[in-house]
Amino acid sequence: MTTYNILITDGLDVRGQSILRAAANVNFRESTPADELINVIADYDALIVRGQTRVTAAVMDAAPRLKVVGRAGVGVDNIDLEAAKKHNITVVNAPSSTTVAVAELTVGLLLTVAREIPRADSAMKQGQWLKKEFEGIELNGKTLGIIGFGRIGTEVGKRASAFGMNVITYDPNVLLHELEHGNAEPVSLQDLCAWSDFISLHLPLNVQTRDLIGPQAISQMRDGVRIISTARGGIIDEAALLEALNSGKVAGAALDVFEQEPPGLTELVSHPRVIATPHIGAQTAEAQSRAAEDIANEVLSALQGKPLRWKVA
Repeated sequence: MTTYNILITDGLDVRGQSILRAAANVNFRESTPADELINVIADYDALIVRGQTRVTAAVMDAAPRLKVVGRAGVGVDNIDLEAAKKHNITVVNAPSSTTVAVAELTVGLLLTVAREIPRADSAMKQGQWLKKEFEGIELNGKTLGIIGFGRIGTEVGKRASAFGMNVITYDPNVLLHELEHGNAEPVSLQDLCAWSDFISLHLPLNVQTRDLIGPQAISQMRDGVRIISTARGGIIDEAALLEALNSGKVAGAALDVFEQEPPGLTELVSHPRVIATPHIGAQTAEAQSRAAEDIANEVLSALQGKPLRWKVA
């Protein structure tokens, strides 16, 4: 029987660990930079990461035994997919495991940015009763524009509809007739920007989507729009967003992701009209357990030559 060596960085829920340990030798290295990973990867058949570890071409060059890289979550922008293809390394992820968690956080941020809950809480903790200063807006009757209508975007749309919101969507990666079967009206990006009171982003980061929300898109938005992003940093041009917040064009933003993570105490993070969270979309006990179980089984299937559910490359 073949014995596989599996390296885990960025941590993994105990459920996934137990599945892997039953079938392979498992080692851990927390948050290993790519230049350090190069020195240890040669002995491993599989590598499991989350969002922190960057699996570069150089890492794969140094990994003659590596057969599969597993991403315990959705986004794979930290993995060089072209290099993986070159080295015949399979890349898999766990795309459905965090759907509910991210969708629920998005709705929480919608409510929070509409009612300025963090600022109100902060004022109370400073002994201030600023009731008249925190006049928010209701979700009911407002238009939510969802950019990216895959698993998470669809779930956000369902929840927003329950609040009485009119949901419209644009997705460059989904065919129009497929969008028409969802719970949102498909529109062009320009129309979505022009009609939305709230805009929520649910796209992967790639060449097509980088800086998608930049000066041009923001100029097409209605005055006082509120923007929520639980997708990936880099989809929003952060300098353009900051300028729009300062001018009042954008009334507020709730950001769970940033171009550089952690971003530090930047002008954008500290802006009074920005609600910032540290990429916690998938951080629920349930989502982490599902992601660990899904990626453990998928990585073992790849090693054992079994059919795969979520092959990315």
